Amino acid sequence: MHVREWTCGTCGAVLDRDINAAVNVAKAAGQAVTARGPQVSGDPPPNSAAKR
Repeated sequence: MHVREWTCGTCGAVLDRDINAAVNVAKAAGQAVTARGPQVSGDPPPNSAAKR
């Protein structure tokens, strides 16, 4: 894990491991919000008591 960045042999792009990891975490967080909806606090919706 000592290699932090590398250059693509095909296109010459320089890629940073830490930035890539941050992008992956941000994408995963967005997927979690999409799966759960905008309310991700874990609290029930305000009108859920009326449905009981």
